Amino acid sequence: MGTGYENKKEGAEMTCLFCKGDMVPGTTSHVAQLDKCIIIIKNVPCMKCTQCGEVVYSGKVVEKLEQLADAMENTLTEVAIINFPTEAA
Repeated sequence: MGTGYENKKEGAEMTCLFCKGDMVPGTTSHVAQLDKCIIIIKNVPCMKCTQCGEVVYSGKVVEKLEQLADAMENTLTEVAIINFPTEAA
């Protein structure tokens, strides 16, 4: 499963919707607040604006984030910190 950014053609620049800065591949931490816990997912692949820091996830990454949140929702912990699975990236 890729990140969804692999098919980006060379020279096809992606620009930020907010400030029109350049978007570059990177990683970020994603925080999700659920009913029973807060989940922090580290090293999430994304496109990040070099100017304002806005983050955009691919559809594949969003699907995996939702799966991780669903899996953690019924745990007995109030705060969970997990690493984005490298096999999903």
